[in-house]
Amino acid sequence: MKSARFIGKVSLYYVDMTHAYFDTMIAAYLLDSSGRRFKLSDLASKYLDYKMSEYEDVAGKGKDQIVFDEVDVQQATQYSAEDAEITYSLCRILEQKLQEEGMLDLFYRIEMPLVFVLQEMEHNGVKIDVPLLRKISEDFSEKMGSLETIIYDLAGEPFNINSPKQLQYILFEKLNLPVKKKTKTGISTDISVLEELADQHELPQKIVEYRQYQKLKSTYVDALPQLVHPRTGRVHTSFHQTVTATGRLSSSDPNLQNIPIRSEMGKEIRRAFIAENGNVIVSADYSQIELRIFAHIAQDENMIAAFQKGEDIHAATASRIFHIPFDQVNGDQRRYAKTINFGLMYGMGPFRLSKELHISLDEAKRFIDQYFSLYPRIQECITHIIQQATERGYVQTLFGRKRYLPELNNRNRTIQELGKREAVNTVIQGTAADIIKIAMVSIQRKLDEQKMCSKMILQIHDELLFEVPTEELSAIRSIIVECMESAISLQAPLKVEIGVGENWLEAAH
Repeated sequence: MKSARFIGKVSLYYVDMTHAYFDTMIAAYLLDSSGRRFKLSDLASKYLDYKMSEYEDVAGKGKDQIVFDEVDVQQATQYSAEDAEITYSLCRILEQKLQEEGMLDLFYRIEMPLVFVLQEMEHNGVKIDVPLLRKISEDFSEKMGSLETIIYDLAGEPFNINSPKQLQYILFEKLNLPVKKKTKTGISTDISVLEELADQHELPQKIVEYRQYQKLKSTYVDALPQLVHPRTGRVHTSFHQTVTATGRLSSSDPNLQNIPIRSEMGKEIRRAFIAENGNVIVSADYSQIELRIFAHIAQDENMIAAFQKGEDIHAATASRIFHIPFDQVNGDQRRYAKTINFGLMYGMGPFRLSKELHISLDEAKRFIDQYFSLYPRIQECITHIIQQATERGYVQTLFGRKRYLPELNNRNRTIQELGKREAVNTVIQGTAADIIKIAMVSIQRKLDEQKMCSKMILQIHDELLFEVPTEELSAIRSIIVECMESAISLQAPLKVEIGVGENWLEAAH
């Protein structure tokens, strides 16, 4: 079956996909997730050496393009029949290749059932508090105006904050700040440069803040009210199974997975995601799932023991690194340990760690040595994943999802190092993506079997969001925890945190 889009911008349609058997796009994606060409015509060319007719060939292009029901019947018949025949031919070939690659179970157990779940979620949509967003828009405008005044005072003159050329002059000629990065068009003023310069002068820090307000205002605060469907009164995002190289889902039109979690600006936007009257928002979040997966794969006894005891892994790490009792770990020490726990898993070196924690290079090296002394199997696991990936040319998740990494054999050292980080990242993050997909399929099955009114409305990587009638709250809690925590049996057992509130912000706290 070719993938279908279920939510239109003007009309809303529900397409029954319960009898869909095979999706050529998803199959091709599993066989090579680094590819970006999964259209039927691309696959026909790749696997059948056949050039298909394009839609423009029968309907025309640009302003002269006609709708399909205006196409000549004979042409439309030929075009549609070709689609059907090519889809069937590809199905047989791709199914055989999936079997050869050991991914048939991944395809039929996880990815194909997920098609129906995502269809349901797209159709459900999310309710948005439009008046609140308008108020937030006004607040953001005021804050941007105040920031403009501060920025002009710090610069000593007004200038176009959004002009890279004018910003280059202010930062590097007038204020004489050090150049951090150059591009083909001149000195870079991107966000990474501004964040680095923020330690040396207040102006870059204020520009970073201004840009954050500006981006969130245009991307979400002002855009979301325009995307509310006139018939449902809800926003319907599109979920994609075939975009990320790791297996994670993505969303677009709008992208609801990219709202900042920790910033006050992002929190305000989350407050605008609400439930219908008589319902509440339920947030279900996997607790430290990637560290649990890594502890299991690495078979690191110390880390597994901490998770099995139900300890706060970051506080446990801090306790051991700083040689202090667990109950005496303070917030800064826990924050250091959290950065180390996640950073070293994905290849962070002493230089980056020293920048992240604002500590000396020697201190960063000491922390890394202590960490790998505490969790020795973690370093061994990282080395093993990279070695195996270099030999095979690919990595696999615990469920057999493959990602090919030609970067590992690239002569360019920078590209090779990137490949190493991607190898480890894919094993861990890809497994986490598989786990939450299994949970989603399982939860939706339970909701259907029990004919519940609760709806799964969003997936944000390790978090699921539901809209739940208050009378179903107790039952849905049990279903969610059972399905999410039993998606896979790990030695560092999965744990789910449930939150409930009138809006997303309340539920996620």
